Amino acid sequence: MRAPLFRHWRADAIIAYTRARRGGEVNQPRKRVIIVGGGTAGWMAASAIAKLLPHAVEVTLIESAEIGIVGVGEATLPHLRAFIETLGLDEAEFMAATHATWKLGIEFRDFGKPGDRYLHPFGDFGRPLHDIPFLHWWLRMHALGQGGDIADYSVANVMAAQRRFARPAEDPDALLASYGYAYQFDATRFGPFLRSFAEEQGVTRIEGRIVSVERDGATGDVAALLLESGTRIEGDLFVDCSGFRSLLLGDALGEEWEDWSHWLPCDRAMALPCAAPPGEIEPLTRATAMPAGWRWRIPLQHRVGNGYVYSSAHLSDDAASAAILAAVEGEPLADPRVLRFRAGRRKRSWSHNVVAVGLASGFLEPLESTSIYLVQVAIQQLIALFPIGGIAEVDRDAFNDQVDYEYDRIRDFLILHYHASTRDDSEFWRAVRHMAIPDSLAEKIELFRRAGRIQRYSRGLFFAPSWIAVMIGQGLVPQGWDQRVDAADPRALGQALDRLRSQIAAEVATLPGHRAALGLPA
Repeated sequence: MRAPLFRHWRADAIIAYTRARRGGEVNQPRKRVIIVGGGTAGWMAASAIAKLLPHAVEVTLIESAEIGIVGVGEATLPHLRAFIETLGLDEAEFMAATHATWKLGIEFRDFGKPGDRYLHPFGDFGRPLHDIPFLHWWLRMHALGQGGDIADYSVANVMAAQRRFARPAEDPDALLASYGYAYQFDATRFGPFLRSFAEEQGVTRIEGRIVSVERDGATGDVAALLLESGTRIEGDLFVDCSGFRSLLLGDALGEEWEDWSHWLPCDRAMALPCAAPPGEIEPLTRATAMPAGWRWRIPLQHRVGNGYVYSSAHLSDDAASAAILAAVEGEPLADPRVLRFRAGRRKRSWSHNVVAVGLASGFLEPLESTSIYLVQVAIQQLIALFPIGGIAEVDRDAFNDQVDYEYDRIRDFLILHYHASTRDDSEFWRAVRHMAIPDSLAEKIELFRRAGRIQRYSRGLFFAPSWIAVMIGQGLVPQGWDQRVDAADPRALGQALDRLRSQIAAEVATLPGHRAALGLPA
């Protein structure tokens, strides 16, 4: 996985840049940024904007304790690490506050066919040789019935299988530097953790419910928000973090919704926390295919988050509740709770003077833990294009193009998990297996199937290792490879792969268990 989002950002450099854009200390009014909604998206936006644009903004966040948040336990991608680093937050304090665990990847069970299991690891497979990707050397040996499982050449994969964890080595050439890590945490605790930080940066929090949205008759911009208490709040830029309600972008501005349920038919989730079982903690999120969808398992320090993501056209809520109760491995800590959603996104995430972040912009099911990544994309783009001198159409277009690009690529990657399956045991799996898919995904599959090639991208999420993990993990093994590898002596190549596999196993065996790495008792 490539360098995480925000990694190349330095807070001091961004602050200096925005100050220069405002003309140094010239007396320009600060932009009034009004964030609607708290939770993960709202407080991430408030924290980042206030920290990185201190000379340009006054940030106010409006939330209601009565509404609450969706959070049911959050699995993330490695990009969140860079967000935490950029803001100057302490990782240990964050993990303690949110009861977080480490995460080396996502394990998929029964997706290709019942009994299958593979990990989508946060890291590379093997090492390139003579500028040829490792995949092609492995494919050559695999065709000869040698080389073993490609997972054996992934450090993250081997670590996760043994439930071990250590931060990557600092030496970029070391084997133990070839992976990344993410977090699994209690989503209900992340917002309050960020709130404390945001308020230290000068963010003002207002408790209240919004009852109406006032728009400028001439421009169509949002002019003010009226609260239930009668308070009227004016702003220059409004950030909609109101979740599925999309109070500003969807309701007030009427931004059109692009529906993707024909590709991603799951529209509900039955969430259920349970007690953590004794023993070592898995440093991974688990996704297990079910007759009408799939279920997640997210181990935290103090409990385990579980949920069944399903299609209501194929399963009732009562049946989903019974299924998740029967599947959990520990004592339930609450009654199952149903969440309703739809897959898709708004045609534009920035319209007029409203920018939607997170669920207010769109939703893709949590199969690959992309929710917080999409929040980060929107926040980073907003900060990079922040309208210090006024909103420009070209900046809005650039923001929307980048957000759309991210949603579209992630959409294709999620569809792959369903389409690249041989399951034939339920109506749901027969439907997704044979559904028409986007041309963009069909081209990727055909390119990989023919010669193990993967389109190269300079930006966005899910690069070659991710596509390799899912395609091969679900039985889509390329029929060909880079012909240059045919010049290698098979015996020598096999020995080289054996040495690499043994070296990875030996180095991983020296690492501590996950609980020990977390500082928890055995």
